[in-house]
Amino acid sequence: MSRILLWIFLLIVAAFALFPIILAFFGSLKSNLELTTGTTLLPKEWIFDNYAQAWTSANFARFTWNSVFISTFTTLGTLLIGTMAAYAVARVDFYGKRLYVVIQSCTLFISIGAVVLRPQFDLMVSLNLQKSLWGVIIILISGHATAFFMLIGFVRAIPKELDEAAFIDGCNFYSVYFRVILPLLTPALGVTALWTFRGAWNEYILPLVFTMTQPGLQTLTVGLAGLKYGVGDAAQPQLMLAGACLSMLPMIIVYIFANKSFMQMTAGSVKG
Repeated sequence: MSRILLWIFLLIVAAFALFPIILAFFGSLKSNLELTTGTTLLPKEWIFDNYAQAWTSANFARFTWNSVFISTFTTLGTLLIGTMAAYAVARVDFYGKRLYVVIQSCTLFISIGAVVLRPQFDLMVSLNLQKSLWGVIIILISGHATAFFMLIGFVRAIPKELDEAAFIDGCNFYSVYFRVILPLLTPALGVTALWTFRGAWNEYILPLVFTMTQPGLQTLTVGLAGLKYGVGDAAQPQLMLAGACLSMLPMIIVYIFANKSFMQMTAGSVKG
């Protein structure tokens, strides 16, 4: 009976999680009139042309490339800085170490859009990066606190005896990082990379601000907002739903093939 109740609970949770996606998918196959006035879940007329129209109207090829560009370099930069910071904090006793960890913790509770967006934008203006995707990437990399705390548990789980053996064999501090720590962090790097890539892919506020004067640099999340209005400024919610389904597809595929890697995140946090 307990197992049956557990399955019923899990099915209910899954239904709540999947219902918005199912609703968006069926809505993307409806006409504008049916979507705005209809009450049925399934479309009366299946209009697959909405996807082709959304792809061309939103310049999906360009926006997809921009999203991939931002997400890829944000992930690489976050992994590099996050692993270095986690290795230094876990292995070295330096002045201000506790303060550094406290500051990293505080950044987890600060809303970028509400507090530090304007100072960050002014900083990118001084660096002449306000009209470049690199400005967005640098800001996203700077918010690496989540990756830092995800990785430090895995680093602390690596025995220090391996470091000592590497030092005896002639390695220095940096050689230990590249030859010992990084290879052993492969599962953690996979989890953190997927988590970081997802966050960068779904980022909306920063790309919106940095691409206001550069429409060609918009990402998928920003470009989707333009699908709400079509030809003649008439509301086109079915195109926006079609574009949303297209933009969700890459991340859904990633989750399907990498869900086991996400389960390893719990193991790393417990070991820390």
